[in-house]
Amino acid sequence: MAKEQQSFIDMLARLGQDLKLPSMDIERVIEHHRKNLEALEKSARAASAGAGAMVARQREMLQETLDEISGTLRNYRAPANARELVEKQTELARKSFETAVKNTSEIAALTNKTGSESLDILRQRIREGMAEIRESYEKRK
Repeated sequence: MAKEQQSFIDMLARLGQDLKLPSMDIERVIEHHRKNLEALEKSARAASAGAGAMVARQREMLQETLDEISGTLRNYRAPANARELVEKQTELARKSFETAVKNTSEIAALTNKTGSESLDILRQRIREGMAEIRESYEKRK
């Protein structure tokens, strides 16, 4: 006589009963993992939106820089003497440095904000998950 086929879940349930393991609420486990996956998805969306905002802002910064260079070249006139040439070059270098520092600070702030938002979503889910586990443990006492 052939043995009847059992599903893997049935075999695990039977093993759990044979070993006298506490029963598990499979629906609750699935719900817990569904919430985890939703939190990961939400975190990824926040990171993606932040990355998109950062790329857009970098594009704007590049356009502003190109416009500034174009304006400088349009208004360029040959300096009368070496001192005036050095002063113009120094002023251009100072402006470029200040712009680079400002832009770098802005991009760093955007990066920090994006990372924080994404991690906050995951931290919140971890807190919720731990509370769910604690609650389940307390119910079993």
